[in-house]
Amino acid sequence: MKVINTKNAPQAIGPYVQAIKIENGTLYTSGQLGLNPETMKLPETIEEQTRNIFSNIDAILAEAGYTKNDVIKTLVLLDDLNNFSKCNEIYAEYFDKNKPARSAFQVAALPMNAKIEIEFIAFKK
Repeated sequence: MKVINTKNAPQAIGPYVQAIKIENGTLYTSGQLGLNPETMKLPETIEEQTRNIFSNIDAILAEAGYTKNDVIKTLVLLDDLNNFSKCNEIYAEYFDKNKPARSAFQVAALPMNAKIEIEFIAFKK
């Protein structure tokens, strides 16, 4: 087991790590908010937060030696399902070729009053 941590993605805001890589090639990540890694601030719109999340996911994947094509499962948490279509457009742009399995839920609240959080699992032999 190896802890994955990069300065190119937001640092954990609690007692957890960005990701854990298991010897069998599976990468498990903590949920990613749309924070700017330099300022640790959230933009206001769902679109900006979603784009930041995918930028942060790219940074974590790169640090672990993976790409978005290795992502096999995502979990999307939204504070308002009315934003689902806005998020989904950006999600479809990001996962343009290899689409992972996905679950999506509306939740009562997210850390730092974020509008969206995404966690993922990647696999590579």
